[in-house]
Amino acid sequence: MKLLRYGPKGQEKPGILDADGNVRSLDGQVADFAGENVSLTALDAIRALDLSALPVVAPDRIGACLADVPNFYCIGLNYAKHAAETGAEPPKEPILFSKSTSALSGPFDPVVIPRGSKKADWEVELGVVIGKHASYVSEEDALDHVAGYCTINDMSEREFQIERGGQWVKGKSAPTFGPTGPYLVTADEVPNPQALRLSLDLNGETVQDSDTSDMIFSVPEIISYMSQFMALRPGDIIATGTPSGVGMGMNPQRFLRPGDVMELEVEGLGRQRQETVAAD
Repeated sequence: MKLLRYGPKGQEKPGILDADGNVRSLDGQVADFAGENVSLTALDAIRALDLSALPVVAPDRIGACLADVPNFYCIGLNYAKHAAETGAEPPKEPILFSKSTSALSGPFDPVVIPRGSKKADWEVELGVVIGKHASYVSEEDALDHVAGYCTINDMSEREFQIERGGQWVKGKSAPTFGPTGPYLVTADEVPNPQALRLSLDLNGETVQDSDTSDMIFSVPEIISYMSQFMALRPGDIIATGTPSGVGMGMNPQRFLRPGDVMELEVEGLGRQRQETVAAD
């Protein structure tokens, strides 16, 4: 299934894409997509619905595929070529950090460059949405805990992240720095999360073009590893790292300015488009 949320910002309703590419409304059938409402049990209830009986809608706007998330986790330096372009040694264990949940944004909404920003950067990533409580799970069982996958632009402000001390979270968490969606694609439609192409175009030029086979730590490894330190809950989202081609890795470095346009996608999960604007 390809699940989505449509409507004006703050008033989104749940929907589903049918086999003909039509958006059908789930309003009144299910609760908005967040937390337990994207658990494996909740997804099974949606599968049992007769889609042909649901009304077709023509939304003017697609919102983030999740209304809110309990936790927005990220994995750093998880692509071999990206680690190399930053001059970093490949990590021996996954680098874990968090992104503020208030960064969650629609896949076509403007990205706001925050006040004081000098080094705003882009990062196309595969997002993993947890659908079942995960604690001390094995790598073999890890994918059984996945509700689905989505496209994420893990926006970053490199000066805030690297040069201002403390943890990475403050360079990752500005409002609109987490475009997510357009779809939450259920796990049954993604048989191998390590065989997905990722790409990002900046102003019509392809700057990121790779696939998830370049991950240092696979999705099952990430979930199993994280579950040794914390309990993952339904609705949690994990941004699994970005491939090479970010602005920080260019020579000379290239960072975002108001009016830049990013278009990005993860194979099978939908395409995003954002224009950058200056903060008020």
